[in-house]
Amino acid sequence: MKPVRILFVCLGNICRSPLAEGILRHVSGDFPVDVDSAGTGGWHVGDPPDHRSIAVARRHGIDIAGQRGRKVDRRDFEAFDLILAMDRSNLASLRALAPPAARHKPHLFLDYALGVERDVPDPYYEGPEGFETVYSMLFEGCSSLIGRLEERS
Repeated sequence: MKPVRILFVCLGNICRSPLAEGILRHVSGDFPVDVDSAGTGGWHVGDPPDHRSIAVARRHGIDIAGQRGRKVDRRDFEAFDLILAMDRSNLASLRALAPPAARHKPHLFLDYALGVERDVPDPYYEGPEGFETVYSMLFEGCSSLIGRLEERS
């Protein structure tokens, strides 16, 4: 079976999207996925994830320390089957960037995964509890997403 190519997108690619990438790899089991993450902004290109994202992932047995930030570009719309934005603002940015043939690819993550039209909040200005809350949301969404993809295959 050909892997489903999934891109998670947040603003800076240091908090939510790298955490989602790590979680999806962790929960995917034998289901074939090719997963990456990116930001709509370029401030953190080449940087590792935020130390609090790394810490919360590590507490749950997931290593994301080797990831590096990158910015979304138009080639991503060809390379990925599904592009999942962490919030409505990033979804709007993705839709504006998407070529006409790929406008069906960007979705709001929690809406696509759980059927809940809700943003994953940016924990950057929060303490560790904000990162734990985001981890829980992402874990629930990624687990549901894998189940949804398995049903389709």
